[in-house]
Amino acid sequence: MSEQVTGAQSLIRSLEHAGVDTVFGIPGGAILPAYDPLLDSTRIRHVLVRHEQGAGHAAEGYAHATGRVGVCIATSGPGATNLVTPIADAHMDSVPMVAITGQVPSHAIGTDAFQEADIHGITMPITKHSYLVTDPADIPRTVAEAFHLAATGRPGPVLVDVAKDALQAQTTFDYPTEVSLPGYRPTTRPNSKQIKQAARLVAAAQRPVLYVGGGVIRASASAELERLVTLTGIPVVTTLMARGALPDSHPQHLGMPGMHGTVAAVAALQRADLLVSLGARFDDRVTGRLDSFAPGAKVIHADIDPAEISKNRHADVPIVGDCRESIEALTNAIRADHEAGRAGSITAWQEWTGGLARRFPVGYDTPDGASWRRST
Repeated sequence: MSEQVTGAQSLIRSLEHAGVDTVFGIPGGAILPAYDPLLDSTRIRHVLVRHEQGAGHAAEGYAHATGRVGVCIATSGPGATNLVTPIADAHMDSVPMVAITGQVPSHAIGTDAFQEADIHGITMPITKHSYLVTDPADIPRTVAEAFHLAATGRPGPVLVDVAKDALQAQTTFDYPTEVSLPGYRPTTRPNSKQIKQAARLVAAAQRPVLYVGGGVIRASASAELERLVTLTGIPVVTTLMARGALPDSHPQHLGMPGMHGTVAAVAALQRADLLVSLGARFDDRVTGRLDSFAPGAKVIHADIDPAEISKNRHADVPIVGDCRESIEALTNAIRADHEAGRAGSITAWQEWTGGLARRFPVGYDTPDGASWRRST
């Protein structure tokens, strides 16, 4: 039998069922009903911040550090709009986050009521999905869907805006055991034909580069990436969002590409005859002018988001799928080619890129005779 609770209690219990242990936020009028059950919760720790934007960025940091969905809470109007910057940041960086905001009572929505802002509409372009909840019975289902959307496929932020009267009203709590979203079916398994085509390009390449993006981190595919690098010996560049996907100490790691990158990484990309892009999006900070970026390279582009493939640079072999599964499948296909005698030699290329990395290291020399003093 379903238990009678307030909408606010239903919201906090839904967060508990979603596995939330930490939320970052600031109380305010429209969201205030949720703070009593939040205070009573023994599972969820609330971190009080000094500004809603800080709550959003803290939730991002939590997601980066734990791999779980970050959660932030704000009130209506200016509280909600202060979350726009971290929501946009999470959207661009594919960070799983759920932002919960209070809204004015449902009868006042659209009347320009005190501290009313259409945060549902405002955030549509910068979220995976944006919900406006006016019926308290919809709260558990909405929360379950929000966490599912945020964490699956290409991760990203989801907004749940809840009207104050929905938080105050009586309802029944019934958290769904499964989420059914017929229109949302992200492809995770790569196409085997495209994987074989990619392996053939790798075998034929003389100057290949693995261009690794944040999708590898999001997919927890660091181990799979290292196995691919060890098998092939292909030089690797990692974008800012992929730092740590491969140890800097790895002999094939050339550093970060682009305008803030290393000499070796930039030069390798420009001279490459094949780019194997894994979870990267050919961002302008990496490419500069697209018409002069890696001009002689064919492109294998693997990404879970089909909208990213060929968006900025045409992909000769497009691979839609989860990075971990794509890298594992590509590694197996390349290993099969090696066993069949289909493996090219890139020794000269390894020596050239390695020589650049040694000649232009990331570091500094202490000037002769310099004295260093700690200021007090």
